[in-house]
Amino acid sequence: MLPFKLIYSDKYYLPIGEHVFRADKFRMIQERLLAQGVADESDFLAPSPATEADVMLVHSPHYVNKLMEGNLTVREELQMEIPYSPQVVDAFMLHTGGSILAAEHALGDGICMNVGGGFHHAFPDHGEGFCMINDFAVAIRVLQKRGLIRRAMTVDCDVHQGNGTAVIFGSGKPHSAPLPSSAPEVPLLRQEAAQVPDKDVFTISLHQENNYPFVKPASSIDVNLPDGCGDDEYLAWLDNALSSGLRRFDPDLICYVAGADPYCQDQLGGLNLSIEGLKQRDELVFRAARTLGIPIMSTFAGGYASRAEDTVTIHCNTVLAAAEICHAAFREVPKTKAQNG
Repeated sequence: MLPFKLIYSDKYYLPIGEHVFRADKFRMIQERLLAQGVADESDFLAPSPATEADVMLVHSPHYVNKLMEGNLTVREELQMEIPYSPQVVDAFMLHTGGSILAAEHALGDGICMNVGGGFHHAFPDHGEGFCMINDFAVAIRVLQKRGLIRRAMTVDCDVHQGNGTAVIFGSGKPHSAPLPSSAPEVPLLRQEAAQVPDKDVFTISLHQENNYPFVKPASSIDVNLPDGCGDDEYLAWLDNALSSGLRRFDPDLICYVAGADPYCQDQLGGLNLSIEGLKQRDELVFRAARTLGIPIMSTFAGGYASRAEDTVTIHCNTVLAAAEICHAAFREVPKTKAQNG
């Protein structure tokens, strides 16, 4: 039995036909975890769909109504890059409900994972890049509305910048200022938007600079990685970004987008991380949250490896990494902020 819960439904499958996005990966992850004895049936919780009211905390009523009524224009559907159907909407609403449930359980258990979600290219008024609804942004706003959290941090480790998330929670600044630690003679890869005193969500994105999206709205911290960036360089930048963000912002919850596509054999990525390097990335994020007693929920984003089995391995390793961090810290049992009240 795992020391945390996994949120999953067989209905996470996205009926989008033949596509570079393997919509059956969610089922494959669950099957692998069960087959290898990493998890058992009692570790999985089934979510309920998000409500339209939940989704409208992030997305415009006009856009949500279009989704529900099937009134997207041809251009809007092409921009989303997946075919529209009511069944696809239902699946995205369920993924979003899964992220809400994962966030709720993270507050009590310290860690919880949605074996789906991570749809960070969805904007308030439209979808992009295989993303229809920004599930974890909705989860944050739902928990804030319920008074369960005040401040949240997103840590996006997909190979593509979280442009939708940046706009949803953005400072409104078109450009970022260099971090104070950046040396002027070194090309800037990492940037940080000026801190906003009353900001309630702090966004961090590590991504390949020369990749989709071509226009990258400013996150609180953007790490624009060069092509071919490998394990050691990536982990160093992630460590720096987390340290910098957590010095400046004290969140009640971290939403971790554990993208599988920084993998060296990903069809839509250009970074060079190994499977082991990606697991070390996960360990670093979970260890930081555990050390500081910050509840963390995770979503399983991206992943377009030529071998779908590699994508499944990367996502299953995220579960293993979290479990190992929990077991290593078992004797200390630090209280989360939620448990401290």
